[in-house]
Amino acid sequence: MNLPSPLLLLLLLSASLLAAPASAADKADPLVKRHLEARGTPYEVDEDNDYAITVDMGDGRTQLVYVMSNVHRVDGLAVREIWSNGYQSLEKGMLPAKVANRLLEHSHEVILGSWVKQGDGYAVFVVKIPADASADQLDSAIDTAAASADLIEKEFTGETDAF
Repeated sequence: MNLPSPLLLLLLLSASLLAAPASAADKADPLVKRHLEARGTPYEVDEDNDYAITVDMGDGRTQLVYVMSNVHRVDGLAVREIWSNGYQSLEKGMLPAKVANRLLEHSHEVILGSWVKQGDGYAVFVVKIPADASADQLDSAIDTAAASADLIEKEFTGETDAF
């Protein structure tokens, strides 16, 4: 039986270590990619493997929306989150009471999605949909997140378009 030489083994091992690591796009959920491409939606894949989509809100405004690649599983349900930032507090880690109360009111007004606090005082509108939602359903969720986040951003910052 012929065994590979130690030099051959070393070369094979070196080649495998030098192979390019998988990019974020390679690790992102392929179903989301198919849906976005089917709708002609431009996107980028970020370092967390999530899809970043810039939505044109009209009047020169845009809203950044993230479609998460990670799927949450709860009692047999597979759920995907769609996020869009709408507010950032100047108070480290805290949302002012006026803002927090308005976010609660808005969460009650909308049918799909709600507001959450993230990190250092960010208010993020989050829509949760079935992970296997259709391209049209995903598109609707993206538009809903963008519209709600932009509404609150305009309400509290005027014409500033930070997100």
